[in-house]
Amino acid sequence: MKMTMKSTRVLAIVAMAASLMAAGALAQADYPDKAIRILVGFPPGGPPDVAARLLADKFSEAWGKSVVVENVTGGGGNLAVDRAAKAPPDGYTLVMASNAIVINPSLYDKLPYDAVKDLAPIARAVAMPIILVVNNEVPARDVHELIARARAEPGRLSFGHAGVGTPAQMAGELFKARAGVDIQPVPYRGMPPVLPDLITGRVSMAFPNISVVLQLVRDGKVRALAVTSPRRAAATPDVPTMIEAGFPGFDASAWFGLMAPAGTPPVIIDKLHRETARVLAAADVRQRLDELGMEVIAGTPAEFAAVITSETAQWAKVIKDAGIKISE
Repeated sequence: MKMTMKSTRVLAIVAMAASLMAAGALAQADYPDKAIRILVGFPPGGPPDVAARLLADKFSEAWGKSVVVENVTGGGGNLAVDRAAKAPPDGYTLVMASNAIVINPSLYDKLPYDAVKDLAPIARAVAMPIILVVNNEVPARDVHELIARARAEPGRLSFGHAGVGTPAQMAGELFKARAGVDIQPVPYRGMPPVLPDLITGRVSMAFPNISVVLQLVRDGKVRALAVTSPRRAAATPDVPTMIEAGFPGFDASAWFGLMAPAGTPPVIIDKLHRETARVLAAADVRQRLDELGMEVIAGTPAEFAAVITSETAQWAKVIKDAGIKISE
């Protein structure tokens, strides 16, 4: 049976495609075979940077390949996320995203990336409980007493926060909305300058992540009323959650998770997820995270995607109702 020139050409194309697919499958099976970089949108030493470096060190030990952390700061984390979103989807450029990716879409008129379309979730790695603390002169021993005071004196109480769009502001705005109270937000450039004013009473309360204020709570310099995470924090087991205080579903934790460019092969995503979960289960890693007030999540890609969807909607409503915008 004679083969036509056209059929010969078709067979050649099929063979080439099969060869390319086999080569791609082999490359994925050998992953990683070169250096990996993890982008972090915040300065060195901060929680997302620490989490990224813990994973990078352990990945490098396990795979015998260099895994480097690159800090790409600016735009509330947007620059690093955008760079990752536009990187080749081969698993060699990752980003340690923060929950800024569910807040920023409602703060900025336009972003250069779409977190849902342009990024693939790997694992929401760790969370940092946020804690509601008040100045010692505020006559409230629990959340209900604080709400009663705020309702009796609308606009008199204030909360200091770390800047527009930060978890510290979002937690405060969510509290205001859910409790139906008028408490004045006072912006600062980061959380450290809030703390002296909180201690002296220049601001009535704040919603910092627990690691920032833990020693002040233990020293009795400020009073902790509740954590905004779904469960009590290991560092403050006697402090109730906002859910226990009567606010079902209240969750304003800060979190950090590993993501890759959309289109990264599922086999690579799966390998990265499994290794992330393994690393975060290690005793030495857990001990280090506990010391920093970070709690392990290590959720699946599907769970991470669900959180992104639900929290994007939650913060969109809070931001719209509060009239918050980034001035560009």
